[in-house]
Amino acid sequence: MQTWKDEVQKESFVNNELIERLLVETKGCSEADFEAVMKKAEKQVRLSLEDVAILLNVEDSEKLNRIFNLAKSIKERVYGNRVVLFAPLYVGNKCINTCTYCGFKATNHDTIRQTLSMEEIKNEVEALVDEGHKRLIMVYGTHPDYNPEYIASSVREAYKFKKGNGEIRRVNINASPLSVEDYKPIKEAGIGTYQIFQETYHEETYKKLHVGGEKSNFKWRLFGLSRAMEAGIDDVGIGALFGLYKWKFEVLGLMSHVEHLETEYGVGPHTISFPRMKDANGTQKDPEYIVGDEELKKIIAILRLAVPYTGLILTAREDAEVRRECMALGVSQIDAGTQIELQGYSNKNKQQDLKKEQFKIGDSRSLDEVLRELVESGYSPSFCTACYRLGRTGEHFMEFSKPGFIHHFCTPNALLTLAEYLEDYAGEETKEAGYNLIWKELDKTEMKEETRETLRLKLVEVKDGKRDLYY
Repeated sequence: MQTWKDEVQKESFVNNELIERLLVETKGCSEADFEAVMKKAEKQVRLSLEDVAILLNVEDSEKLNRIFNLAKSIKERVYGNRVVLFAPLYVGNKCINTCTYCGFKATNHDTIRQTLSMEEIKNEVEALVDEGHKRLIMVYGTHPDYNPEYIASSVREAYKFKKGNGEIRRVNINASPLSVEDYKPIKEAGIGTYQIFQETYHEETYKKLHVGGEKSNFKWRLFGLSRAMEAGIDDVGIGALFGLYKWKFEVLGLMSHVEHLETEYGVGPHTISFPRMKDANGTQKDPEYIVGDEELKKIIAILRLAVPYTGLILTAREDAEVRRECMALGVSQIDAGTQIELQGYSNKNKQQDLKKEQFKIGDSRSLDEVLRELVESGYSPSFCTACYRLGRTGEHFMEFSKPGFIHHFCTPNALLTLAEYLEDYAGEETKEAGYNLIWKELDKTEMKEETRETLRLKLVEVKDGKRDLYY
């Protein structure tokens, strides 16, 4: 069976020389070049590496505002104003890797290590369900204990739990790259997206930062999601950790990954994440590569133009103010009520302890607080999982999303899951604000009359106690 120690024979799809050359050649590009890229983006066509390089080198404030405004418009065209909510659940932080930037690295001997038992997973899921969550991403360290059988069992445990109207309807995974055969039992457990972050796409920097363990093999990780696709997992998520190398290079590294997946498997990533380096136990940031707030906004907006149909995830690494400012630039998924300490949900720890956590989170507000702010700002919070259970994934998802049809599913499904939350979990202030938003959405002219009428009926059913209704 193939393991991480095996040499990956494929040539890296990240062409360093090409990326560096494009970033130089597109500096000071002509007005005509910029307009050509914007027209292409307006048509919601995936942008090329050169197109993205042109946008990355834009410094003019007027042009930047045009990029930001178009990103907002495209997100609304594709998904409406819905924002998917989820929670991360850390299942185990044992690790054999030595990654210089990570609080869980093997050489951090003062890190408090733990692996949740099935009973402890059940307790965490119960705490999350009690808050109103329906979607999780389960996070695992790199360690022999977190083998495919353990991951599959923990996923089944999360799905198994029911309490009143509460349940987990979708479990995504953030775990180490596996062989094709090892992905199969995890797929059979009913996972949604399998997420692997390359961290940095610059191979020389990668090797300097990953000095021991499985993660030191650049190409084993680089082709990890390719093997997942070969195993039949058609929803995958990519990401880079911004702050390890030059941010413009990393964006083009992400785009190289998008191109590779589309070329080889006919469909790109379901999600892209763009976390920034944060304080962590026993680590230091490299001041040369720190990414500022304005650069983060630019990254998000350009990714939305570049891959219009892909989910963009903004996590609670960022503080509440940064998240407010970035929401309108194309973000489609966020976590809320986040705890990254093992057993943090059941213990309800408010004080962060970096010896128990991978990094310092910035937004520690409750799910209800985040959701209330979203609805008051005109967003439709969504816990929807309909596409995954109806087979609208991978290529089939793109068949709906590219013509804009997915919008007709996203908004009504978001409103139905929001109504469930309002009835079962929301505080009075949130409930009032949430229903005000629902009535406004029902009055919007772009909603089909047939959908409007059936949605009104389904909302009455939700109020009467029926759950898990969707289009």
